[in-house]
Amino acid sequence: MPRRIVILDTTLRDGEQAPGFSMNLDEKLEVARQLARLGVDVIEAGYPVTSPGDFASVKEIARVVRGPTIASLARAVDKDIDAAWEAVRGAERPRIHVVLATSPLLMEYRLRMGPDQVLELAASAVRRARALCPEVQFSAEDATRSDPDFLCRVLQAAIGAGAAIVNVPDTVGYSVPDEYAELIRRVRGGVPDIEKATLSAHCHDDLGLAVANTLAAIGAGAQQVECTINGLGERAGNAALEELVMCLATRADVLHAYCGVDTTQIYGTSKLVQAVTGVRPQPNKAIVGDNAFAHESGGHQAGLAANKATYEIMTPESVGLPTSRLVLGKHSGRAAFEERVAFLGFHPRPGALPALFEGFKELADKKKTVTDRDLEALVLGVSAKVNETFRLDRFVINSGSGIAATSAVRLIGQDAPMPERVSLGDGPIDASFKAIDKIVGKHPVLEDFSLDAVTGGKDAQGEARVRIQFGGRRYNGRGLSTDVVEASIKAYIAAINAMAQDTEDTREPDSGS
Repeated sequence: MPRRIVILDTTLRDGEQAPGFSMNLDEKLEVARQLARLGVDVIEAGYPVTSPGDFASVKEIARVVRGPTIASLARAVDKDIDAAWEAVRGAERPRIHVVLATSPLLMEYRLRMGPDQVLELAASAVRRARALCPEVQFSAEDATRSDPDFLCRVLQAAIGAGAAIVNVPDTVGYSVPDEYAELIRRVRGGVPDIEKATLSAHCHDDLGLAVANTLAAIGAGAQQVECTINGLGERAGNAALEELVMCLATRADVLHAYCGVDTTQIYGTSKLVQAVTGVRPQPNKAIVGDNAFAHESGGHQAGLAANKATYEIMTPESVGLPTSRLVLGKHSGRAAFEERVAFLGFHPRPGALPALFEGFKELADKKKTVTDRDLEALVLGVSAKVNETFRLDRFVINSGSGIAATSAVRLIGQDAPMPERVSLGDGPIDASFKAIDKIVGKHPVLEDFSLDAVTGGKDAQGEARVRIQFGGRRYNGRGLSTDVVEASIKAYIAAINAMAQDTEDTREPDSGS
């Protein structure tokens, strides 16, 4: 009999902890809504004690998003647990997730506690959380480098104190599949009350084995798996949700397990997360990479023409990748536009539709045809947009061989034009960024800049992505235009806006599992 596996998505917590991947409240809410449409069972919404911004994001997600359980992370510390509950208490189904290190290395060098102290703290922390919240999860951080017998004792203490879910994280991606499966079996056999709790697996990808280890855990009896969209997360990332889910869907014959995720929402969810984080997976990324369903070999193409099953073990449609190539133009109406956006798997807020349609019409005036990729870029650009402290009013470039590039830029702030500033630079884009720095009075470090064509052809849109660093934090921006300089300026302004909207952060360098 196939078992149903609980899917916990931690994109908004573990995924967002990765350097440069931070999201603002609106972006987190948009992703959480999409995760609910995707059909995940649990959304780990954040780590509230780290900053006012994180607290506000978790609280708003708990208030607005219905369907999935909303989990809130806390260390085994009273203030963390109290903050987690205050943030998540408005959820339809709230959960506090308590994490405590159990490996000798972390107990000695991070907690500075002995095993008996950790055992006592695990129980007391879970009791405190359970007194507040009807559902508590406990994670034994660095479980795979913990003494198995001690790990079992800690998990038993957590269950005895009221934990309904116990998690065995491979926090540093150290395990290999057979080893991790054996640890899961050891826990199932060594924790007397394990049948009273859901056993969870959480794997990192430091050795490229996060998905393989998670599947091994499922085979050994794990009932919940923790993952992120596009495999985002600390260091090399977490187990990728899209890979786990499609493994379950494609190889149910050997895994004998299934989940409740709507696989047709995978592609749209991946693209949304790409937009808000500014991080695109490599082209050959499984399931959601640009080449995942591409076939160049003549032999492969011939086989596909005869029978798609020859070289595709899953269909593009099964993950929500559209195959129809209906093309829109400047004479297309709003109904056709909205229908196509919905077909592509996107569900923008009703209030965003007028701006989206206006953007479509502007693009249609510049391009002969507007393709699905153009629409996708347009929708994601609006979805990922932060509150605009600054907007581009105009820019003028003077550049050429043998002369220094000059850019004059004027922004709009507080609904009024700001003083125009002019700057020299190593090319028009560098000069424009320096002019913007003069206007806003800040000089962030440009860490990353990329420019890609959304589609082919002379009238292709340019998609610019920018990452800046200021005050020890990183901010992403994305811009879109048929003019690559304008796209770059818009991306830089978007990053500046993210910086302007940021609140003071007291984030811990490491939050646990």
